[in-house]
Amino acid sequence: MRPTVKNNSANSCGIGLLGVLGVAFVVLKLTGAIDWSWWWVTAPFWAGPVLVIAIAAVIVPLFFWLERKKS
Repeated sequence: MRPTVKNNSANSCGIGLLGVLGVAFVVLKLTGAIDWSWWWVTAPFWAGPVLVIAIAAVIVPLFFWLERKKS
């Protein structure tokens, strides 16, 4: 009898909420249903990474400043 192996990892194979929203905005733009700038239509694709970079640009220097202030 072979032992059963349980896979408890939380792997996600889905497109995600922002991906679905981005695809929906592109379809709406191409069909003429919305008259938004392409910047706003594609925002769900690039806004997440830009937000992470912006937060890191604030936190990393703050961390180094606090470490320097400690010593």
